[in-house]
Amino acid sequence: MPRRPLRVTAPAEAPVRTALRALRTELGLPGSFPADVLAEAEAAAKTPRLPGRDATDIPLFTIDPPGSRDLDQAMHLGRRADGGYRVHYAIADVAAFVRPGGAVDAEAHLRVQTLYFPDERIPLHPPVLSEGAAGLLPGQVVPALLWRIDLDAHGRRVATDVRRALVRSRARLDYAGVQRRIDDGTAEEPLALLRDIGRLREQLEVERGGISLNVPEQEIVQHDGDCVLAYRAPRPAEAWNAQISLLTGAAAADLMTAAGTGVLRTLPTAPDGAVAGLRRSAKALRIDWPHHVSYAALVRSLDPAVARHAAFLQECTTLLRGAGYTVFTDGNIPRSTIHAAVADEYTHCTAPLRRLVDRYAGELCVAAVAGEEPPEWVRAALPDLPREMADGSRRANRVERESVDVVEAALLKGRVGETFDAYVVDVREDDPTVGTVHLEDPAVVARVDGGGRLPLGERVRVRLIRADPGTAKVLFAPA
Repeated sequence: MPRRPLRVTAPAEAPVRTALRALRTELGLPGSFPADVLAEAEAAAKTPRLPGRDATDIPLFTIDPPGSRDLDQAMHLGRRADGGYRVHYAIADVAAFVRPGGAVDAEAHLRVQTLYFPDERIPLHPPVLSEGAAGLLPGQVVPALLWRIDLDAHGRRVATDVRRALVRSRARLDYAGVQRRIDDGTAEEPLALLRDIGRLREQLEVERGGISLNVPEQEIVQHDGDCVLAYRAPRPAEAWNAQISLLTGAAAADLMTAAGTGVLRTLPTAPDGAVAGLRRSAKALRIDWPHHVSYAALVRSLDPAVARHAAFLQECTTLLRGAGYTVFTDGNIPRSTIHAAVADEYTHCTAPLRRLVDRYAGELCVAAVAGEEPPEWVRAALPDLPREMADGSRRANRVERESVDVVEAALLKGRVGETFDAYVVDVREDDPTVGTVHLEDPAVVARVDGGGRLPLGERVRVRLIRADPGTAKVLFAPA
């Protein structure tokens, strides 16, 4: 499920930052790393396991949001003589630094994934690794899992290879700069091809029935001297970059299923009732959804720069609930292996600095290409990975949900008693007088309670009756 990004850059003494610090304490989340973990990480940063292959001649580059410090991926894109394309995609080799069963490994299994708050993050690995020695920082020679994926002229995958290699990124790019260079024609070919390959992969996604949600980012902006919540539409370059990651995840899934041992990211098809609920929300948002138009086609027609469309895309993430991890060994491939949103077999393997499972998926793929059995430490960890990742995902979802509550409460605190236009996006089955509303302005989603039966999918007028960042809750009542 796409994360609902929210950024806060207020001063450290601002009420919203104080409330977020209190939330981290309340949730009992890990703080600083234990001394033995830090000591082991420091030693590992100086003595990683180095591969014999040298691929530092490939001029890789990274693309990340501004300020990103844990750089998992770097790429180089080129043309092949037959009219197709070659994707080189380097993924941080975390296993080159983390000793199985060691202190860093044990701590990673407790943390499971990096947790993102609007003002800071709680990392999966010590920064000396995730922001230093193991990251694909420009000019730094590091061990990596280097993917080589060949595509035909239509963007279809024709060959896959992955093996360990030393790599060196040449440039650290951000989405705004990438978009600008591509749009104005100043991008050199390895970067300009991101658009060509991204669009081809998007078309193939359409053909197989997949869906990529361009979920808008919520951000705090200054307006007439006040801080308000607004949506920021993602740039096309962000979607093209995501297609490279999706391509690699699908290639990894194929390698593992062919080898008979692996871990897949799976998602069942959404039930009809969930789609019906979205249709009601679309009607409330004045989004035309003819019955002959599929959900996938509708989503692709939306413009996240339009506030109504942005709000609907937020609601669409509800159809992605239920995703999990499916492990298989010794050729016992499960019956259900498809990720419904990708419309293909897929796995997570491109963010090992930030997500535990990716380290294991990478090891399985390297072994599969080499025709070798996976390392025993990988096989031993597989049975517990789905549960560990599920626990980590629940924790991350709670962090996201309650962080948004805190920020919304802080920004609305002085507006208690005011009324707003909204639409009802959810109603509790056991109590139809309680539900969730999405305000037209500002970009707030909150609980509504205290009136009669709520009309799901209908527009309503609501009054703000509580906004306390200390309780991390915003509450509305029908006006």
